[in-house]
Amino acid sequence: QVQLVESGGGLVQPGGSLRLSCAASGSFFSNRNVAWYRQGPGNQRELVAAMSSGGRTNYGDSVKGRFTISRDNAKKTVYLQMNSLKPEDTAVYYCKAGLVWGQGTQVTVSS
Repeated sequence: QVQLVESGGGLVQPGGSLRLSCAASGSFFSNRNVAWYRQGPGNQRELVAAMSSGGRTNYGDSVKGRFTISRDNAKKTVYLQMNSLKPEDTAVYYCKAGLVWGQGTQVTVSS
């Protein structure tokens, strides 16, 4: 059974950057699709970025060109590099691997 732990969230000013990490425990990580979702105040959870086990990526329209998803199978870790952050990026960010969810990490973009 895979377990996921996110880290790297925090408070950042508009225009700044953060890198989120999602560390997995358990086996069979490399053959799982992975993704980052977010849920802002009063909003539904939405897809931010996804990467298949083969490395194919797709992004939500609101983050294209600003966010990058990557994975290190040897470290069983998924990353989300977030650049040019905006106040509307404020949300709890969740990692997902296969059908397993992490507990979430808060990202707040504010001056």
